[in-house]
Amino acid sequence: MKVEVYDDIACPWCRLGTHQFHSAVAAAGAEPDVELVHRPYQLMPDAPEESRPLMDTVVEMFGPEQAEAMVTEMTRVGANEGIEYRFDRAIAVNTLTAHRLRWLALHEHGAEVQAALATALFDAYFRDGVNIADHTRLTELAEWVGLAGRRVRDFLASGEGEAEVLEQVAAARREGVTTVPRFAFENGELLVGVTSTQAFGDALRKASGR
Repeated sequence: MKVEVYDDIACPWCRLGTHQFHSAVAAAGAEPDVELVHRPYQLMPDAPEESRPLMDTVVEMFGPEQAEAMVTEMTRVGANEGIEYRFDRAIAVNTLTAHRLRWLALHEHGAEVQAALATALFDAYFRDGVNIADHTRLTELAEWVGLAGRRVRDFLASGEGEAEVLEQVAAARREGVTTVPRFAFENGELLVGVTSTQAFGDALRKASGR
């Protein structure tokens, strides 16, 4: 069974939804049978290439009080699911380069390696305060999940994969995708936005005909 998810690495709900999906798959004992493919989406496609503290961006968008309330709630929800969010460390930056790297992982190594890289990128962004546009740090993450460092360095220094990723982002918008994460199952079932491990388990059972 193949499941596709449109998500952005800078989306905390995408990080949570992906975690819940993998938890549901593990609980069902379905790891060998389920393939999760990440498709790119950019919440802020015009985000600058220069990095800055994520909280500065959140405060600008929502004001200090609402920003603090939002990150406090997201941190609490994440902790209940076993995810550590460190918004005080997180660095906001354009996610296109990281999406290109996920594209490379999928096309040269398959969905399992891409999924491992996606989780590593989420943790780097939301837990470890990594600039996920920095080629050196991206290469380290890619090597950690099994990609060859030299190939990754050459890839990042080129424009390879950029047109493909941008077209997938544009296609998502043409299809009406406005909320992520958006999980699409082979039987047509969709789970969009905030969800739960139980909801994923139910969707997996329906998609497998159980």
